[in-house]
Amino acid sequence: MKKLLLIIICFPFFGFGQQTFTFAHNGLNREYIYYAPTNIQPDAPLVFVAHGFTGSAQGIMSYCGMNTLADQNGFAVCYPQGTSDSWGDNFWNVGYDFHAGVTVDDVGFIVSLASYLQSTYQLSTVNTFFTGMSNGGELCYLLACEAPNIFRAFAPVAGTIFPNGLTNNICNPTSSVPIFETHGRNDNVTLIEGDPFDQYWGPYLGIDTIISFWVDHNSLTDLVVDTFPNLNNNNKITISYKYSDPGTINEVWLYTHKSGHNWGDDGDMVVEEEIWDFFTKMSLNTSTFIEDYYNNSRLIKVVDVLGRELTEKQNSILFYMYDNGSVERKIIIE
Repeated sequence: MKKLLLIIICFPFFGFGQQTFTFAHNGLNREYIYYAPTNIQPDAPLVFVAHGFTGSAQGIMSYCGMNTLADQNGFAVCYPQGTSDSWGDNFWNVGYDFHAGVTVDDVGFIVSLASYLQSTYQLSTVNTFFTGMSNGGELCYLLACEAPNIFRAFAPVAGTIFPNGLTNNICNPTSSVPIFETHGRNDNVTLIEGDPFDQYWGPYLGIDTIISFWVDHNSLTDLVVDTFPNLNNNNKITISYKYSDPGTINEVWLYTHKSGHNWGDDGDMVVEEEIWDFFTKMSLNTSTFIEDYYNNSRLIKVVDVLGRELTEKQNSILFYMYDNGSVERKIIIE
């Protein structure tokens, strides 16, 4: 069986549809589900979808609706699987109090897996996105804080930030990234106002604080507030807050509704469709557009995959940071 797994890792089957694989990282064989529509084209977008605490890759795939959207819009989807803790619960290592001392490197796993899928399936290295539910939404924020150069945009659902899960307890991303949070105002698991005294998960930040941080980090000045029509007459009213600025293509969105801790059963909007609309709007669509966009921007610094600032060096993946919040990934070949 071990020999078979190694063959799968090294020589993946280039078919289409849903496939389950393993990926070796830090001595662990990590599982993920990969889905691609039959009409997928080279350089297609890639969307990651992360499950919640105690959940699974198969579980979130069954209810998030992303495969249908992938078929309609020609992008690939990856559903990574978390590891199991000492109680047998699947999780992402984002800093829960009861996971103190856990050393699973989920950020490194996701970053490595993203690069592997991009290379293996000829997917876009520019338009790769990340979304997730609850614990998976918290993984979104952790990646946005610690590895923003790999993903173009993030869309956490019912997530928050646990300060203990961040390096040095600080969110200090090396670049600006678009963020779209969807959250229930009646969420009784991850309170929308946060809880600095939580004794189970541990202290966590409120959504207003998180959104304000990303708005400031993206230097956004304009806000449009709108209310979705109450189509189902169920009073789970969805309100959208969209922050933007003429100086950047990055935006920050917040949708709140009167439902609870779920993917989105408010009845007035389809969460995955809104997420894909956000990713589409944040996409860098053509090579010509990308070239013009970078040429009209000022280079601030160059960093490697670990966020370390450096000058150009050969045979390395480098990230060029520009003053409009954009990031260009380059490999300098000797």
